Amino acid sequence: MNTKFDLSALGDNVVYVKAVPVASLPSEMRDRVGDLEQLFAVHRADGEQIALVADRQLAFILARQHDMVPMTVH
Repeated sequence: MNTKFDLSALGDNVVYVKAVPVASLPSEMRDRVGDLEQLFAVHRADGEQIALVADRQLAFILARQHDMVPMTVH
């Protein structure tokens, strides 16, 4: 499912983190992630993806280092 949700009512610095199956990525990206089966995307409240990282913890650290408030979505 690739539905975008607008979470902007929660504040400008809220971002959401969601798991992304590597199999759903374009082939040129799949070739670069090695043995990982999933990555984690960080999205702005309006749904724009701003980062794609190797694990959930890194996604939260990245968000917090940039003064953002990370939330998990399923």
